[in-house]
Amino acid sequence: MKKLELVFIPIPGYGHLKSAIELAKRLVDRDERLSITVLVISNPAQTDIDSYTKSSAASNARIKYTTIHPTDPLPQGPQPSSSSPISLEKLATLFIESHKSQVEQAVRELVSDDSTHLLGFVLDMFCSCMIDVANKFKVPSYIFFTSNTAFLGFLLHLPIRHNQVGFSFNPSDPDSLIPSYQNHVPVNVLPGAVFDKTGGGYETFLYLGTKFQECKGFIVNSYVELEPYAVNSMVAQPSVYPVGPLLDHNKSTGSIEIKNWLDKQPSKSVLFLCFGSMGSFKQPQIEQIAIALERSGHRFLWSIRQPSPAMHGAPSGYTSYEKVMPDGFFGRVKERGMVCGWAPQIEVLAHGAVKGFVSHCGWNSILESMWCGVPIATWPLNAEQQLNAFLVVRELGLAVELSLTYRSSGTELVMADQIERAIDCLMDDTNPVRERVEKISQKSRKALINGGSSFVTLGKLVDDMLQNIGAE
Repeated sequence: MKKLELVFIPIPGYGHLKSAIELAKRLVDRDERLSITVLVISNPAQTDIDSYTKSSAASNARIKYTTIHPTDPLPQGPQPSSSSPISLEKLATLFIESHKSQVEQAVRELVSDDSTHLLGFVLDMFCSCMIDVANKFKVPSYIFFTSNTAFLGFLLHLPIRHNQVGFSFNPSDPDSLIPSYQNHVPVNVLPGAVFDKTGGGYETFLYLGTKFQECKGFIVNSYVELEPYAVNSMVAQPSVYPVGPLLDHNKSTGSIEIKNWLDKQPSKSVLFLCFGSMGSFKQPQIEQIAIALERSGHRFLWSIRQPSPAMHGAPSGYTSYEKVMPDGFFGRVKERGMVCGWAPQIEVLAHGAVKGFVSHCGWNSILESMWCGVPIATWPLNAEQQLNAFLVVRELGLAVELSLTYRSSGTELVMADQIERAIDCLMDDTNPVRERVEKISQKSRKALINGGSSFVTLGKLVDDMLQNIGAE
């Protein structure tokens, strides 16, 4: 019998890649006929990707990895003015677009083996241009959407809105009625890209929302119990398959000091602050957070990173935390607080000592907190995180609002009083958010077991993929 092959093309960012690999594992575990080749586009800025894919390859023989190396420099396109640099969204799509010929060649080599039958492509949202490559092989494409269903609905709504009004959003616009959200959405929680007229951000989101219509279905890292309204709003679109939460539960190395500190803390007593692999603050904001933590009296574990001097660069570790903290801070909080660099987020959230989570509201982080039953205080930084914060606070009632509108690219300084109020609210045992998060934690686990919503949906997805060639 021929090997039934899916080609995965994730964007080479750690968060997106992890989710894609978890999906790949679920698919091959579900049907023994499936094999998957993950085309990993080389990204010099993400040096940890190679080690991650090598460890994943060793654990599953039916998931193989092929590295796609660039042969040409990244096309830059029209150069925007210095006051409006090219957007990260535009850079990502240009980067992926520049690898189309290499991807096509890799797939041709894959299918040259007579024992392989190509079933289709599974593409990250920023890799939707690869639908064109899939069409050359006469196989369908599925978009793997690593964010939430509501945000997918927003992107699909953009071309409809554009046909009606003909231009991008403005900060002075009224609240928007978006079909995947129950409430009107304030303009100040929309992704920064939709206001970007000259750097390519709005143009890129509009392109994605249009190109998505060419796929056969959307595989979403969410679950019906978490987003019932958004999932039900998608009936007129290509098929939507919420199969989450897709989380990487493999334990990390190098976190013994953090674990040992947490082990010494009382149950449900620690506030965890962590802002993602790209999250960082300048010193004035760090000082305000430190003041709030000191005043609050709560135990805390705080992961901080140093901002990169490069526009889209990743943060790095500090050589000394004392230099960015208020004078004497560590002496005053040493009995109840720990400051660290990188932290193994899901392991920390799963620890019995952790009670609350101040988060940047990346979707993976939200899924992890819901899984572990740890409520969030929202502090979005960039990308679609403001919209994610709005979703979990206003739409779902599963988080405490610290901020919905903060942007790392702006000049806002969140003061210690505001931070302290949100922390106290988050850590309050009587806050009804805590009970709702505990219930959704139980539902997230049930969704994945036999008979659960995501388990059933994954089966429907596999059936649809196999029908593409009449393999059943």
